Amino acid sequence: MKIACLSGKGGAGKTFVAVNLASAAGKSTYIDCDVEEPNGRLFWKPEDVKTTVVYKTQPVFDADKCNGCRQCVKSCRFHALIYIKEKPMLFPEVCHNCGLCEMVCPEGAVSEEKSGIGVLEIGRHKDVKVVSGILNLGEASGIPVIHEALHQAEGMTILDCPPGSACSVMESIMDADYCVLVAEPTAFGFHNFKMVYELVRLLKKKCGVVINKQTEGYQPLEEFCEEQGLSVLERIPYDQELAGHLAKNEIASEHFPEEMQRFRTILDKIGGAK
Repeated sequence: MKIACLSGKGGAGKTFVAVNLASAAGKSTYIDCDVEEPNGRLFWKPEDVKTTVVYKTQPVFDADKCNGCRQCVKSCRFHALIYIKEKPMLFPEVCHNCGLCEMVCPEGAVSEEKSGIGVLEIGRHKDVKVVSGILNLGEASGIPVIHEALHQAEGMTILDCPPGSACSVMESIMDADYCVLVAEPTAFGFHNFKMVYELVRLLKKKCGVVINKQTEGYQPLEEFCEEQGLSVLERIPYDQELAGHLAKNEIASEHFPEEMQRFRTILDKIGGAK
């Protein structure tokens, strides 16, 4: 089973929930898909880490073979190519590395070259396989790194998704069996929560809500969940002692039996408990 943890904004507690769900699950896989800022590894402190490079491919054009037919430009659905100065010009930030331009070129003027876009770090923490996707600085898209990270899923898998509702989030949850939406009970948090809920709804994913850092009930969020028939899996109160352990990058469920039970209960509600 694959459980994806999402939030509409950074700081809502998505990684806190994802890490503790994996810990409570016992033998499991944790995959950090937030490749621009993967901080789950700070909690896990994995051992026996192995690093592999993730590559992307991009088209290269042979001007001597190109006859100017512009089939590559016409076929690119992402508009990553234009024809200028008698040759195709690539906008690499827009290119999705699909390979279609090479396929449609009648002259064989298009080839592909590989370059490193990031790395995967794969290690272990007790019974948890810890996978962190890390995007190189300056890269426009982390999709290839997320794609490779997802191939590491084994058994019960917890996906720590990027915040928001962009393409990287969609890539992370495409094969998820269940989505846990982590909501911050504030006006700003609620606004962004509704956007990520809309994405999950469009993809027809089963989902439930964890309200994190709750000091008192936030009525608009509660009413929205009720109107949409959204199950509130847990309301996690703000706790100063717990926050202190999080500030030291400690896994709450390993220090507090009540937190271990809390996250096992969430897994049970989802249907992912042993």
